Amino acid sequence: MITSVRNPKVATAIRLKKRAFRERDGRFLVEGAQAVGEALEATPGLSALIHADADPTLLERAADAGVELVAVSEAVMHRLTSTVTPQGIVGVAPFVDVDLDALEPSRGCLALLHEVRDPGNAGTVLRSADAVGAAGVVFTASSVDLYNPKAVRASAGSLFHLPIVRGVGTHEGIEAVRERGCRVYAMAADGEFDLYHLDLTQPTAFLFGNEAHGLPRDVRTMADATVRVPIPGRAESLNLAAAATVCLFEWARQRREGRRAALETIIASAAHDIRSPLTAMKGFGYALATRWEQMPEDQRSLMLQGIVYDTDRLNTILHQLVDAARLTAGTLELFPERIDVGTVVGQIAKMVARDPDHPPVEWEGGEVEAFVDADRLRLVLEAFIESLVWWTNEGPVKVSAERRGERLVVRAWRRGTELTAERAAVLFEPRAPGTGAGSKIGLFVALGVAEAQGGTATVEVDEGVRFVLDVPSADPVL
Repeated sequence: MITSVRNPKVATAIRLKKRAFRERDGRFLVEGAQAVGEALEATPGLSALIHADADPTLLERAADAGVELVAVSEAVMHRLTSTVTPQGIVGVAPFVDVDLDALEPSRGCLALLHEVRDPGNAGTVLRSADAVGAAGVVFTASSVDLYNPKAVRASAGSLFHLPIVRGVGTHEGIEAVRERGCRVYAMAADGEFDLYHLDLTQPTAFLFGNEAHGLPRDVRTMADATVRVPIPGRAESLNLAAAATVCLFEWARQRREGRRAALETIIASAAHDIRSPLTAMKGFGYALATRWEQMPEDQRSLMLQGIVYDTDRLNTILHQLVDAARLTAGTLELFPERIDVGTVVGQIAKMVARDPDHPPVEWEGGEVEAFVDADRLRLVLEAFIESLVWWTNEGPVKVSAERRGERLVVRAWRRGTELTAERAAVLFEPRAPGTGAGSKIGLFVALGVAEAQGGTATVEVDEGVRFVLDVPSADPVL
């Protein structure tokens, strides 16, 4: 056990309480069991763990992760921490901030902090942003240091969960997020627009200012609009962290409600799509039940084949509907396995061949193995093929695939179409019944399934229509 603050390991850690040394070493202190636990789960994790009276389980986890353990006295621990009653554990972690280019606002919202000086407020904003699933937080150069011990402590480990940018100019930060498709809202007590009347379902960035003075006029003019949090009571204003939390959770509420509205549209569309195979099955079943003896064998066989085809079609729609609900709730789980893509395409080709009017499906990919969820791959390809039948009119549907490093790229195409590229892109959006031909559910689910695993589903239009699925397909680590 180390009992002297002059010990090199302890002295090196203590100096990280000062910003100049943090910047020089590229490391910072992480106080408390909660934050240390989160740091151990993150990448790159901790380089050292200093402890006086810590949970043995936490120490065991750190040791298993290869973190250096340093036992110290209570007196030394008091010098290391910034709290009156230390929890007896302090981690040393490398900086975790990222560049502006790493932000992906299409996956959430962003918070930009201009001249936010209070570390407790900054840490609370991080915690709220993490709670709603925001895409990141930007600390401009004029704001408090992200690695200030109080800010780190107030974040309760959330700084290890989401992308954080620091040290950029406010103008640079605003322009960067705007280039990524975000609308930038400057939050002000006298803002022109009411927060609750805004459409926050599109990529959004909230700009927050200094606790005492708010946002200066020149910064406000950089935003797309100034926005206020309405206060029906007698309080003059909200604390910065409280206002930021309200904004972030309003964004989350609208995102959830938007998903719910999309699901309602999908359910209505699914009901419309289900009606057709059910009607056909009912008609075939009634005819077979009442006229079996009078029918020639080939006609009975054709009707039975039609029932099997419509059963498969109904099964596909129900799977799409279940996955649409899972995507909306954020609970979709993937179960990847090693498969041959051509085999999956062959299963689909065999199914659609039961319909004599369906164009044939041809596999042109050779032998292509991938580590993906086979059921979801089939679901996506069925949606692609169904849409090609609706929107193209020449020849067979052709499917191919290739491995590109650790990604799988699958293409399905057919010649002859009157679609434009603009109209084709809309096919991935949830569409209500009665809004044009074609399935209203398959491509919506295909896109959601692709994005859920870090991939894309796109459409190209030239002499025909080509759908492209691009998803990760890394071999499992054994």
